[in-house]
Amino acid sequence: MRSYQDLFRTPEFTPLFVTVSLTGAAQTVGGIALGVLVYERTGSPLLSALSMFGGSFAQVVGAAALLSAADRLRPRAALVALALVLGCGSALLAVPGMPLWGSFAVILLLGLVGSVGGGVKYGLLAEIVPKEGYVLGRSVFNMSGGLMQICGFGMGGLLVAATSPRSTLLIAAGLDVAGALVARYGLSRRPARATGRPSVRETWRVNKLLFASAPRRAVLLALWLPNGLIVGCEALFVPYAPERAGLLLAVAAFGMFAGDVLVGRVVPVVWRARLATPLRLLLAVPYLLFALRPGLPVALAAIAVASVGYAASLVLMEQLVELTPGDVQGQALGLHTSGMLTMQGVGAALAGGVAQYMSAGSAMAVMAGASVLVSVVQTPGLRRAPGAVVNVPAS
Repeated sequence: MRSYQDLFRTPEFTPLFVTVSLTGAAQTVGGIALGVLVYERTGSPLLSALSMFGGSFAQVVGAAALLSAADRLRPRAALVALALVLGCGSALLAVPGMPLWGSFAVILLLGLVGSVGGGVKYGLLAEIVPKEGYVLGRSVFNMSGGLMQICGFGMGGLLVAATSPRSTLLIAAGLDVAGALVARYGLSRRPARATGRPSVRETWRVNKLLFASAPRRAVLLALWLPNGLIVGCEALFVPYAPERAGLLLAVAAFGMFAGDVLVGRVVPVVWRARLATPLRLLLAVPYLLFALRPGLPVALAAIAVASVGYAASLVLMEQLVELTPGDVQGQALGLHTSGMLTMQGVGAALAGGVAQYMSAGSAMAVMAGASVLVSVVQTPGLRRAPGAVVNVPAS
C-alpha cells in the first residue's frame, strides 16, 4: 500500500480519519484560546505555556494507571466517550468566573482521560490498515494534524480576536461532539484487542515489560525527549510575539505537514531508518537562531524548516510497531503518546520557567541546544536496536 487512494479505500479508515481530525482541530482551536485567556489574566509566560500544554503532565499518571484500557475496551465506544469528555471539558473551561485553579484542575483531568486516546486510535489504525500501510496511515494522520493546526491556530487566533477566548472554547467543544458522532455512526463495533479487565496492575505490568526491552526503550526515549524540548520552544510563541503567535504556530504546523508528506509518501522505505537522527537534529538546530531575536520573516522560515524534523516520529513509530507484538500494540502506542505528551508538558514548563529569567527568544535557544545534545547522546542506542519483535508475556 503506497498510495493515498488505497488508504482511503480501506474500509473504516475515512471515519477514523475524520474523527481524529475533528478532535485534533478542537484541541488546537481550544489550546490557543486557553493560552490567550490565561496570559490576559495573569501576564505570566509560565502559566500561559502550562495552560496550553500542562495537561500533558497528567499523561504520566494515565500511562501508569489507565493504559491497559487501550487494548481492553471496544475501540468505537472508547473513541466516542473520549471525544464527549473532551468536549465537556472545553465547555467547562469557557464558564465565566472559573477560578484559575479550577481551570488547571480541568486541564489535568482532560489530560488524564486523554492518556488512553492515543493507544485507542492508533491501535485501531493498526487493525484497519495492513501492516505495510501503517506508516502511510500514520503520516496521513500526522498530515491531518498539521493541517488542523494550520487551520486551527489560524482560525483560533481569528476567532479569539473577533469574538473572545471563551466563545472559541465553546466552538472547540462543538468540534469534539462532531468527532464523537462520526465515530459512533462511521465505525463498526469491534471487540477489544486483548482479554481481561483494564486495571492499574495490568497497565503497570505491561509497561514494565515494554520498557524493559532495550530496543523498545531506546525508540520510546527518542520519541519523547527531543520532541518535548522543542514543544517547549513553541510554548513560548505567545510571549515571544503576542500578536503573531497564531501565525507562528500555523507555520510550525505547515512544516510538520511537509515533513510527513516527504517521509510518509516520498522517501523510499530503505532510506527511512537512516533519517531518525538527521530529522531530530533538524527539529532543533533552527531554533538556535532565536537567541538573536530574528525578525518575523527569519523566525517564520526557521520554524517552518525545524518543524519538518517532527517527521522523525514516523521513522521511530515504524520501529516501535515492528518491535511490539499485536496484543499489546495499543498499549505500546499509548505509552508512546502519553510519554510524548508528558514530555511536551515538561518542555513547556521548563521553557516557561527559563523565560521568567531571560527573554523568550533566549529561552527557546536554550531548549533547542538541550534537544540537540539529547539527540546526539541517543543515537548510538538507536543504531544498536535490532528489528525483531520482543514479546510481552501474557498475564
